[in-house]
Amino acid sequence: MSYNIKPLQRKKASNLGLTIKPSTNKKKKLDVFNKEGKKVGSIGAMYPDGRPYMDYASYILRDGLKIANEKRKNYLKRHSKEPKMKDGKRTNSYYADVILWS
Repeated sequence: MSYNIKPLQRKKASNLGLTIKPSTNKKKKLDVFNKEGKKVGSIGAMYPDGRPYMDYASYILRDGLKIANEKRKNYLKRHSKEPKMKDGKRTNSYYADVILWS
């Protein structure tokens, strides 16, 4: 089962000059590609049975903006200590924050 990319996520990626596609890794939702088409990361987790974990856009659609904003705040706080840059490159955590949770 592949992940259904939301319009908000495509817009966030596009604003960063990136493209996203359903991941080829069954444990991830999305693969992230730079302007040259080079894969720069895989983001978003999938349950072992193939269901995706929720993200900001999914919460908006299912539960509304108020709940989605609370979930986003909790996610960003929980992941705030993860490095966003490593060896001069953006990390998967950075891409997840800006594409799935902003």
